Amino acid sequence: MPIQIIIEKCTGCTLCVKSCPFDAIRIMDKKAVIDLDKCNLCGACVPACKFKAILLEKDAKVCITPDIKDYKGVWVYLEQKNGKIQSVAYELLGKAQELAKKLNTQVSGVLIGNSLEDQLDELIWHGADNIYLVQAPQLANFQDEPYTNILVNLIQKYKPEILLSGATAIGRSLVSRVAVTVNAGLTADCTGLDIDPEKKILLQTRPAFGGNIMATIITPNHRPQMSTVRHKVMQPITPDKRRKGKIIKESFDGSLYASRTKLLDIVEEIETLINLAEADIIVSGGRGMGGHENFKILEELAHVLGAAVGASRAAVDSGWMPYSHQVGQTGRTVAPKIYIACGISGQIQHLVGMQSSKIIVAINKDPDAPIFKVATYGIVGDLFQIVPALTKKFEGTLKR
Repeated sequence: MPIQIIIEKCTGCTLCVKSCPFDAIRIMDKKAVIDLDKCNLCGACVPACKFKAILLEKDAKVCITPDIKDYKGVWVYLEQKNGKIQSVAYELLGKAQELAKKLNTQVSGVLIGNSLEDQLDELIWHGADNIYLVQAPQLANFQDEPYTNILVNLIQKYKPEILLSGATAIGRSLVSRVAVTVNAGLTADCTGLDIDPEKKILLQTRPAFGGNIMATIITPNHRPQMSTVRHKVMQPITPDKRRKGKIIKESFDGSLYASRTKLLDIVEEIETLINLAEADIIVSGGRGMGGHENFKILEELAHVLGAAVGASRAAVDSGWMPYSHQVGQTGRTVAPKIYIACGISGQIQHLVGMQSSKIIVAINKDPDAPIFKVATYGIVGDLFQIVPALTKKFEGTLKR
């Protein structure tokens, strides 16, 4: 057993029980018992035991750290969908430039797909010093296995010290596979990135414990240091058309592009209004909306403003709106010019997803609702009277 209790030394003091973050230890017959199905061998219980009654033996191979001195450069996975570079790629290039300056290194992008040459200049203008380009007809659309194989091979060949990706459906699926394959650490859903000025390692900040705290995570002993970053958290830099970059074309054996799955079709979601992730104005509803039918008044306001309709997790969990409209830690991160929160109390899980909005307008009947602490403007009252009045006022004003 990798971990065991030395019965002769155990006194049943419960110190190990209190120290275990996974609730894997119980006291039975005045002795500690470890549930191996719950234990992940973190070792928190070992120093907590004053009687040295816990023996932990980790695989020696886990403790071997690679030689990391040859790893240089900040990489960004340049996500494309249907042949179009996604906006999160431009956001990450801007942040990568900031990190690269602190490390005195370059920013490189990895672009996988087909017939993408017409977008290379735009990527260079937005901060890419180098672009590793891999193109083939069978790579036109994302699939886990070939994209993972390519990215792993590029990492092993060029050895980047940092790799960033968007925390999108594609990014999360791809980069987690890559991290396991190259034995690297991965921090998901980051909202902040920086460089430690002394150790020159990546500081990765993300919400933890349900969004109640912000944790800063480091990966000091393995490379690359890998992070997925939420869409709309970082801001792209102003494009500079004078920038020059290097295009490095790579090709691999066709067997590397093989996949055990077959892509049958891509079905685009039909947006009734504006795409939530790209909207300049968002009108969102929460538990205070009371039901699916009441979101009609938000849709009417959104239609007048040319806005998208969002929802809190409570509204989505209640079945009032589809998940694709959810804003928050477990939904989408947005940063519109105006965010109108209707009947949303403002729990931290929701605030994480929208607090970067330039102007926040909160409408809530509870004057003590947490949403008012982050709101630029607050309206205390009945949203079923206020929202239609706003719709009528905007309709009359915007038509002039």
